[in-house]
Amino acid sequence: MMMVWKKPSYGFLLMSIFWFSVSFLQADAQENKTYQSLQHALFSSGQLTGNPGPSNIRWIDNGNQYSYLEKNLQHFAPEIRIHDLTTQEDSLLFHPAEHIFPHTSMPFYFEDYQWSKDETSILFKTNTISQPNTSWKYNISGIADYFHFDISSKEITYVVNRAFNARLSPDGKKVGYHKNGEMFIYDIETGIEKQLTNSSVEDLYNGRFGWVYEDAFKLTQAWEWSNDSRHIAYWQSDERDVNQLSLPNYEGLYTEYNTFPYSKPGTNNPTVNIGILDVKTGENQWVDLEDENGLIPRIYWTANPSELAVVWMNREQTEMKLYFYDVISQKKRLVLEEKSDDGWIDILSFFSDANNYLFFPSDRNEFFRMSDRNGFNHIYRYDYDGKLVNQVTEGDWEVTQILSINTETETIYYESTEASPLERHLYSISFDGTNKVQYSNSPGKHSFNMSPDGKYYFDRWSNTETPHKIDLKTTLNGGKLIETIDNGEAVESYIEEYAYQPRELFNFTTEQGVDLEGYLIRPHNFDPDKNYPLVLMIYGGPGHQGVFNEFETSTWVQYLAQQGYVIANINNRGSSGYGRGFKKSVHKKLGLLEAEDYAATAKHLSKRSWIDENRIAIRGHSYGGFMAALSAVLHPNVYKLSLVGAPVTDWRLYKSIYTERHMGLPDENEENYDNISIMKHAHELKAKMLVAHSSLDQDVHIQNTMQMITAFTEAGKDVDLRIFPKGSHAVTYNSQSHLLLYQIYTDYLETHLK
Repeated sequence: MMMVWKKPSYGFLLMSIFWFSVSFLQADAQENKTYQSLQHALFSSGQLTGNPGPSNIRWIDNGNQYSYLEKNLQHFAPEIRIHDLTTQEDSLLFHPAEHIFPHTSMPFYFEDYQWSKDETSILFKTNTISQPNTSWKYNISGIADYFHFDISSKEITYVVNRAFNARLSPDGKKVGYHKNGEMFIYDIETGIEKQLTNSSVEDLYNGRFGWVYEDAFKLTQAWEWSNDSRHIAYWQSDERDVNQLSLPNYEGLYTEYNTFPYSKPGTNNPTVNIGILDVKTGENQWVDLEDENGLIPRIYWTANPSELAVVWMNREQTEMKLYFYDVISQKKRLVLEEKSDDGWIDILSFFSDANNYLFFPSDRNEFFRMSDRNGFNHIYRYDYDGKLVNQVTEGDWEVTQILSINTETETIYYESTEASPLERHLYSISFDGTNKVQYSNSPGKHSFNMSPDGKYYFDRWSNTETPHKIDLKTTLNGGKLIETIDNGEAVESYIEEYAYQPRELFNFTTEQGVDLEGYLIRPHNFDPDKNYPLVLMIYGGPGHQGVFNEFETSTWVQYLAQQGYVIANINNRGSSGYGRGFKKSVHKKLGLLEAEDYAATAKHLSKRSWIDENRIAIRGHSYGGFMAALSAVLHPNVYKLSLVGAPVTDWRLYKSIYTERHMGLPDENEENYDNISIMKHAHELKAKMLVAHSSLDQDVHIQNTMQMITAFTEAGKDVDLRIFPKGSHAVTYNSQSHLLLYQIYTDYLETHLK
């Protein structure tokens, strides 16, 4: 029986958004209601995204139940609820109004939670501080306070404050965490804190990363519990020889600077070592890899309780070595080695939830590796001697994520592009490569949240004609529907009554013989006899993919369509989903091929009689800002206007690990570093250009924009510049600044492209 999720808070929020929007809508000539203003459009985003479904899902009871957070509107705080998949019953587990912070009268609240492995207790995270300031070195993960909750006694116990990444041990008896440069454990039974390391100094941390590692490798926790709770393996990060970067804060009487280590291409990287702590004795030992000047992007505990797998890579990330280290014998052995002559080696996907390409089941002496070594990303199975047992998946398509590995049934559940590079679907396959089953059948882009055993999963999906739907299903009966969380009816009703322009997929072959796929969105009240301006909305970074068979949810895009713009995007070379050759063709020459593909797309689309070839704009942010600026100077006769947000303008100015992965070392690739610098081509600019950046951007520093503006000035080119001093990499820092930035972008289009 299909059921519709009817949680009061979701319905209340959707109804509130609905009535807010209705009150500001006006009818056009065809009686389709349109946005009254840009503010109305931006604040109406929930109309197109629909119900987000349950948040912070944690699978428990061997996957037969899941917990989730729901905001209690009476107390304005999240509560934890349990949903039982066998009975379909939903119950309250933790209500914050019933608890106070220990030794205070303050009502308890939390931001995140984690279960103990035996599901008898919960570790709460609260009071998170994630923004940089002058009192401590910047990192992404932030610091927080942690509290332990015993489900049986209902008792909340204080654990630690201002700590990084606290985690319960697998046996549930201890909490590990980093604080003030060192590793600690807290014994839940005795309430005693024990410091495990004692060697940190300024810019040297035990169990914590700096900016470059966290951002480039998507790592926030710099340590791992062993499966038997006896050891902690951790990174020691030494940034003392890394050059310092300073970001200005202009808010006070005198400018303050947040200064932190930041490695740029060719300069000193952090030196990292892997230590292993015996939490009982306090003994520490180091894993000596004998490979200097390299990177250690991942560690994993294997099925053997005392054996740690360590991944080493060279700076350019074209070589990878997998070592196994035995804590008892203190010996290491090389298990797997890979080298690439025509591109970088992936150990994660930067733009998806696939944070790992290596998997070590806790109960088998074998591991799985995702690799594109044969042209497409597939799953390979190895024994603990590094011998290839078999290739699990194969074909001219990509495995994009492993979702679950069930060792009892010897089944892997994975997401792939087999149906189309523009779609994602769920499959299962046996360890030996047989018995492949497809579970998701509706055309479109699907994303999955799956129980650890692969028995149940949430499927959130859409296509160009279908708003996002959320289904809860089981793999036990070939993908049988258990419950509909959101059937998309609210969004469908909205777009029946109010103006909405869907994506239209297209493909073509460039003059260079490259097959490209994209989408376009026509203006509202489209008239083929009229002539419309075109805006290319791009990002384009390596491994990213901007075009899918999915529902368009950007209300800014819808607003622009209502103002008479054609919007388009393309999966340029460098995009994921099309195989190794397509993705890694941009290696060591970022931007050049992508710019060719954007220019070819503009030329192809302008062949349509209703697109004006003399009114084409390109807009992008971050890597997209780089591409919007580079395209304007490399193909100056194509674009009338360029909107540039937080751009990298010379890759020698960006972080080392990301840049060297895609560009190699500057001394060995100097010509291409020069060729893709905006500054080198500044004299070619013909388009009107607006650049927006924040002086506090901790990722792409404003130094990039300032050097570019200097080059344009010296070339006699007038460029419009807007600085948001308090913003982040997103440029903006609150709802008002967000609205203002997009008003500036929109007005610029209206003034110079219309």
